[in-house]
This record gives sequence, structure tokens and C-alpha cells, in this order.
Amino acid sequence: MRVRPIVEVKNITKIFFQKSPFWKIRKTGKKVIAVDDISFDIKEGEIVGLLGPNGAGKTTTIQMILGLITPTRGTIRVFGRDLRKFRKEILKNSNFSSTYTHLPWNLTVRENLNVLALLYGVENPGKRVNEIMKVFSLEEKKDREVNELSSGWVTRLNMAKSFLNFPRFILFDEPTSSLDPESADTIRTEIINLRKKYKTTILFTSHNMAEVDQICDRVIFLYQGKIIAEDTPEGLARRIKISRISLMVGDGLKRLLSVVRDNLWSARVQGRYTTVEIPEKEIPRFLSLLAEKGISYREISIDKPTLEDFFLLTARKRRKTL
Repeated sequence: MRVRPIVEVKNITKIFFQKSPFWKIRKTGKKVIAVDDISFDIKEGEIVGLLGPNGAGKTTTIQMILGLITPTRGTIRVFGRDLRKFRKEILKNSNFSSTYTHLPWNLTVRENLNVLALLYGVENPGKRVNEIMKVFSLEEKKDREVNELSSGWVTRLNMAKSFLNFPRFILFDEPTSSLDPESADTIRTEIINLRKKYKTTILFTSHNMAEVDQICDRVIFLYQGKIIAEDTPEGLARRIKISRISLMVGDGLKRLLSVVRDNLWSARVQGRYTTVEIPEKEIPRFLSLLAEKGISYREISIDKPTLEDFFLLTARKRRKTL
């Protein structure tokens, strides 16, 4: 028996009309297709990354799944129910976190979490607030007003509030962008642990490709409102066939650059290091040519393509075709 996905997005499109000085916007405004006929599913316990450059449609997609804006066309089902008909019920078992969410600034950390716990109808809210403050290391800040917190602590508070109601489904919109590397790593680890513990399903956007690679099971790549790729982070990275070889050349830099030119590879010299970009399958021949030409080197490293390479190369190719 087929298990129904937690989230089902079917052929959703969102069209906006740019503001006009006239009241008849649909007749005088310019049509902008923010999301263009996209479909995807998310299984229970899966963390899916929604990637793409600025303006790709990521935030619009999240806003539609939250029910904040209505799709122009298409349907969204969460927990097997139509979002338009059962939005209140769905949101009771969902949550959201974003760096750009503004909480009441004149309330303390504890007061914010208490109010939100009551709004979500959390059983024994005081106990749950204490638990979640401990998980996200907010205890020392519990009596501080939000306006007294740094952006990093506000981000941490937003993350804490997203887990208050034991949600089955969470949407994260760049949740760690204001955190220092150590705090961001702690949050990522906590997301993974809570997913394992509660089988929470997560839709995640971020511009940090290493972060996406670390926590996402699958990635959906948006460009100009369309899905142009969908795979695991490793699968997307493998679509890029170019590897980077970095080495410190002791003798024979000119011969090395000549080898690169003759084989139509590319090289970049930065100080004492030279980086050669080469198809992965040609790495053995490249190393043989170094020996054959008497090129001495040390501190060699070979870096295979990453998710960030896929992101950058795909975005550049798309821009060139416009």
C-alpha cells in the first residue's frame, strides 16, 4: 500500500501584477509569474532543500504552502488534506521559522514562547517552554526582551518557537543566516536530532550550500519560478564533471601551463599555488603528463564538484541563455 506524502504540491502557479497608478491593476499592471507550474512531494521525516538564486520563487512557494497567499492555479495538500479547506487544522500541526520573522520586541524570550505555546494549544505550555529553551540554550536569556537581543539570539528564538508545538511539518526560510558558524552548526545538529526523534518533515531554504549538503536528503532547484533540477545533494554535485586540482609547483610552471593550454583545460595561478580545472576522468592522464614533462610539485589536493559548484554553474548557464 502506497504511503501518502506529508506534502503534495501539484502544478502550482503564482502570478502577481506589478503596482500601477491606476486601480485597475489587472488591466494596466505588468504580469509577473513568480512560481510557474511546479509539482513536488515530501515524504514523512524527509528534509528537502528548496534552492535557487534570489527571485527564483522559493519564498513565494513557502508562503503558498503556509497559506499566506493563494496559488493562482494548482493545489497543495498537507497531511493528505486540501490546504484551502483545512488550513487551520494543518497549521496547528505545522510551524515556520525565518531569519526575517519579527516577534513582539517588548516581550521577553519566555513571554514570547508562552504566548506562542498558548496560541498553538500546546498541552502544559510552561513545561514545554522550559524544555525548548533548554534545547536551544535560551535559558540565560529568558528574561531579556527581544529588542535587547542580538540578531543571532533572535534567530535562535525563532528556531525554538518553530518546535514548540511538536510539529509534524516545519518550513525553514534561511533559519541560520544570522548565526556565527559554531551556533549555526549547533542548530543544524539539533534539527537533525529532532527530525530523527519526532520524524518531523522539513522544507528548508538556505544560501549556505554546505549547510544544505549536510542536512538535506533531497534538493529541489528553482530558477525563475520553475523546477530545473531535483536530486540528492550528492546527485546534483555529480552532474558537474569538472574537478579542481590545486598544487604548489616547485619547478616547471610554464610547462604546466603549456600542458593545460594544449588540452583545453583551464588554470588559475594565485601566489605559489596553481589550480587546474579538469574533467574528473582525465585526472590520471594529467598526473602522468606532470611526470612526463618533469614538473615537480607538492601539497597537491583534488577537489571533486560540490553542491555549490552545481548552484553557481547552473545559475550562470541560465543567465547566459536569457
